[in-house]
Amino acid sequence: MSSKTQIIADVDFEKDGKHQGYLRIPYSHNLAGWANILIPITIVKNGSGPTLLALGGNHGDEYEGPVALMKLARELQPGQVNGRVILIPALNLPAVLAGTRLSPIDGVNLNRAFPGKYNDSVTGLIAHYLTSVLFPLADIVMDIHGGGRSMDFFPCAHLHRVSDEEQFQKMLAAAKVWGQRYVFIYADIAGEGLLPVQAESMGKVVVTTEMGGAGQCSPSVLQITERGVRNVMIHLGLTKGELDPPPSEVTVVASTDREDYHLSPANGIYESFFEVGQSVEKGEPLGQVHFPERHDYSPEVLIAQSTGILICRRFPAGTHRGDCVAVIARPL
Repeated sequence: MSSKTQIIADVDFEKDGKHQGYLRIPYSHNLAGWANILIPITIVKNGSGPTLLALGGNHGDEYEGPVALMKLARELQPGQVNGRVILIPALNLPAVLAGTRLSPIDGVNLNRAFPGKYNDSVTGLIAHYLTSVLFPLADIVMDIHGGGRSMDFFPCAHLHRVSDEEQFQKMLAAAKVWGQRYVFIYADIAGEGLLPVQAESMGKVVVTTEMGGAGQCSPSVLQITERGVRNVMIHLGLTKGELDPPPSEVTVVASTDREDYHLSPANGIYESFFEVGQSVEKGEPLGQVHFPERHDYSPEVLIAQSTGILICRRFPAGTHRGDCVAVIARPL
């Protein structure tokens, strides 16, 4: 794929040392015909070695990744690195500043915009730059997600079941050192054009996560996120140190069937009967939807279609028919 792109980077990807600058995205709008959006980027390079591309803020209401990577961008020094670390804490900067899943500039979901194209909206230009410039530089791509304002996840690293077995095993090994109880294999039920899928198709080792959510940045989940990023760097040989926590048994769980993704049967207020991380049996009531305009109506009950753990649930109680309110992950 051509590396021709409209985005200009004012940092040197090949020079040793620590370099901080911006990705400059052309953005002509009503009040500024010659404007640019400036997305901060940090490169820490020391000699030869693997390259990690670590990204936060793919969705703007998921705060754990941006905070963890901003802290790392300030702290990491070249003498600590064997190879290259590229950090973009707020990849979809307009959405991060707005606290929204979609970009307020063009209404596009960055995680549905790949591979992007040379002439595209702002969000598509970001996707095209990653596809044509940054992914080719990387050995491992880390895309840190959380549940955002709509979901609350049991914190976990997750991945797709890619067809290349060697690539999958490398991804699984990197996901396991994240240090959480579960590694989650998931399916895409809401469209195409995902960042991880694009990187996977280019042969990259891809580690993605779901770090809590609920539109917050809790101390415990942020600690898990920071520790996970550092563990992956140690696992790669990018930095020295001991894995924290030490390697232990990890349960691999999967939600690869549509039946694992439970959608609200009606508009109303969703009451979950389970907390994330709890075990659920097929046929059990998962929760129920109440009807605030007709409290004389009985709530509509949602029944579990599979057996496993509740890996995530809807966070805002208000829901619409078709919203995902619960996902059950089955042990493999």
